[in-house]
Amino acid sequence: MKIILGISGSIAAYKAASLTRLWVKAGVEVQVLMTDSAADFIAPLTLSTLSKRPVFSDVRSEAGWNNHVELGLWADAVVIAPATANTLAKLANGLCDNILSAVYLSARCPVFVAPAMDVDMWRHPATQDNIRRLQAHGVRVIPVGHGELASGLVGEGRMAEPEAIVAFVQENLGKTADLSFLSALKGKKALVTAGPTFEPLDPVRFIGNHSTGKMGIAIAEELAARGCDVTLVLGPTDVRPERPDIHTVHVMSAKEMYEACNAVFAQTDIAVLAAAVADYRPKTFSETKIKKKAGELTLELEKTVDIAATLGREKRPGQIFVGFALETNDELANAQAKLEKKNFDFIVLNSLQDAGAGFGHDTNKITLVRRNGEQKAFPLKSKKKRPAILSKK
Repeated sequence: MKIILGISGSIAAYKAASLTRLWVKAGVEVQVLMTDSAADFIAPLTLSTLSKRPVFSDVRSEAGWNNHVELGLWADAVVIAPATANTLAKLANGLCDNILSAVYLSARCPVFVAPAMDVDMWRHPATQDNIRRLQAHGVRVIPVGHGELASGLVGEGRMAEPEAIVAFVQENLGKTADLSFLSALKGKKALVTAGPTFEPLDPVRFIGNHSTGKMGIAIAEELAARGCDVTLVLGPTDVRPERPDIHTVHVMSAKEMYEACNAVFAQTDIAVLAAAVADYRPKTFSETKIKKKAGELTLELEKTVDIAATLGREKRPGQIFVGFALETNDELANAQAKLEKKNFDFIVLNSLQDAGAGFGHDTNKITLVRRNGEQKAFPLKSKKKRPAILSKK
């Protein structure tokens, strides 16, 4: 494995030494490139010693011409860590005034950036526009961390730790061949639903379920990482997506979730309905808190809008429509029936009978069921873990 490590001028540049050491220890060939300002934060000699290769900071040096085209072809991956706001802006707009940006424009391999900046710089619309532009170009953005920053502020913008960068790059490179067809997702519009719905009974009580939204959020983040323009319709949950480029619409009830989905469904290329929508709601709503009285309380319920069935009837040719089925018994039969009824292209089945699957877990155990009856079961794994055997099929 050959990796180009690009370092720009940030206080986080000191982490590049550990990053280089981790890769070299794993048998990776590391070629370090530095901007002029990066040398103000870490000595090129340190990185040259660790990488056992000369460090390049210009397209020319005493040794001669440092061919940025050859470097771009040599590498299996380009990782820019830290990537400052200035460097991100240059890459996003094709500016080429140093060896790092020149190699980026010449690279034919996967490119990763690990942003590093203060919280307000990270949140600024200009920075987020550059992030979205880079993602649209296929660049993979390593999520920033949250914590104390060099300014003394606390928030997002910290460069990911070296171990997290190594793991992110390794996972993505490990799946590049298997998932190469997903490059077709760039620029596509995706709709994802996640979390529960709460159906109000009075100002303080509701009918709901135990969904946390973790599965749907993981799907939304993966679609965004693959270049999709993602709208996430999220029910009431404390879990939030980490990616700032996901447009999140917060809703409470099934009616609100349907309205949010219906507003964008016609324009979407992919819809993944992972939310656990309540099937029933109280027929009447009390404007004041219902007081405890002697005897029993009987609730009259009515059906909520069937979001999947309603959207399924509106599904157009070429639109990908995916559903979820959480079952407790007769799992495959129920999932197949739901697949047909809602007009899904395929459905993701999981069962509360499986330990570690279902609501609230960071893991899931699923079976994909297709319209033709084909089934593919996956073992228990992290909800954020990609299957290695996906196909175009």
